[in-house]
Amino acid sequence: VQLQASGGGLVQAGGSLRLSCATSGLPRSTYAMGWFRQAPGKAREFVGAITWSGVSTNYADSVKGRFTASRANDKNVVYLQMNMLKPEDTAVYYCASSLRWSDSPHEYDFWGQGTLVTVSS
Repeated sequence: VQLQASGGGLVQAGGSLRLSCATSGLPRSTYAMGWFRQAPGKAREFVGAITWSGVSTNYADSVKGRFTASRANDKNVVYLQMNMLKPEDTAVYYCASSLRWSDSPHEYDFWGQGTLVTVSS
């Protein structure tokens, strides 16, 4: 199983970034893909999730209306479009896969390596 996150970088507040997570070898029973983030000195937190079918999404209140998860079915890639970025969005962002529909990192089985997003004020 491989999850490769990319697309992070430095952006000014109010700007946008799109993160990608390329997947391979995931179990057929994979139900959802999640996005999490971890800022320095803080615990890893849920950002958003999308079912593998792409039908359902869920977001943390802090990003609702600004971030959108999607999936390119033919490429086994999931995306996180991040708009109206704020300095408090600065963190390492991870993608992960789960057999369940959950916002808990403990329910996610496979993780990508993370990509750094830095939002300057």
